[in-house]
Amino acid sequence: MINIIYMGTPDYATVIFKKLYDNKEINIQAVFTQPDRAVGRKKVITPPHLKNYIIEHNINIPIFQPERLKDNKEIISIIKEYKSDFVVVAAYGQIVPKNILQLSYFINLHASILPKYRGASPIQDSILKDDDYTGVSAMAMDAGLDSGDIIALSYVDLSSKTIFIDELFELLSIKASILIEDVLLNFNTLQPYKQNRSLSTHCSKIKKEDALIEFKSAQDIYRSFRAYKFWPEIYIKSGLKFKDISIYDTTSINKQLTILSIKSDTIIVGCEVGSIAIKSVQPKSKKQMNIVDYIRGKRLQIGDTLS
Repeated sequence: MINIIYMGTPDYATVIFKKLYDNKEINIQAVFTQPDRAVGRKKVITPPHLKNYIIEHNINIPIFQPERLKDNKEIISIIKEYKSDFVVVAAYGQIVPKNILQLSYFINLHASILPKYRGASPIQDSILKDDDYTGVSAMAMDAGLDSGDIIALSYVDLSSKTIFIDELFELLSIKASILIEDVLLNFNTLQPYKQNRSLSTHCSKIKKEDALIEFKSAQDIYRSFRAYKFWPEIYIKSGLKFKDISIYDTTSINKQLTILSIKSDTIIVGCEVGSIAIKSVQPKSKKQMNIVDYIRGKRLQIGDTLS
């Protein structure tokens, strides 16, 4: 029996948890996840996705939700007590300090092919950078930022250039769940190797302003649309969000945001290079609506600037 502690928070972590929990050779002794948080305008206290899944399915595993791990003597004592073979970490949301890393063998499931995209938003960056592939790295954690030795990798093909962020999250979580199960069951046969630091790149936590776009390149806009589809969602300076768009062409030369064509439920808007077909938008502080209804309300015609 392989005894593990599991650390994770969002749905990515939940998919991996399910796989490990269902394997009878793996015993999840305890789960660490983020504290319950106030969510939405009404500030409803909401448990993390992983905790919610465990409670809903009446899974009898202790859940710990420390506000912070650093300088937390109680958590150190708890982890020591379990004497786990491994601690598996998947999008936990906190940096694990060195004195805790020394208590067991920590394996992180990072959603990129390390050393590329160390940091907080590797899945979004793989779309934004137009990569042909991405994947999951099973990494032995050290005190650095995603800099530990690579234990194993699993790849995902992105060459179609059409995958959206939610689809990629789901695909990578499945890949990660299969990868970590294989790593735990066959750990003694694997040979971890050091990352090539000279090839490392970093990505930071996504902010709302990252989704503010200019109509320079149709291809860049569509990549941002795919990467930020559910949050923060791409928008222009007026606050107008774009809810349903596609690339119309990639080579035409236009003035930014010029309305080039109006169809029954779609308009074509120019970029400096290329153009975008827009079906629906959401004006600031209003509900989503069809783009043709929106421009009629604004009395915009072909040749006008979308605002």
